Amino acid sequence: MSMIEANRANTAVGGAGIVARITSLVAGWREARVTRRELNRLSDRELDDIGLCRADIERIARGF
Repeated sequence: MSMIEANRANTAVGGAGIVARITSLVAGWREARVTRRELNRLSDRELDDIGLCRADIERIARGF
């Protein structure tokens, strides 16, 4: 009987882990989207002033 209870406990923790991982992925995606949007709003001159070009935006948004 204790084996079944242990499996249920692990499943509950695993389920919470999956939800936490999905939440984290969505939050990361959202943050990258906001970063991408804000950088795209800058002019080429403004990007150059901070040492970036349009080709850098995706890399920066993804955090690489």
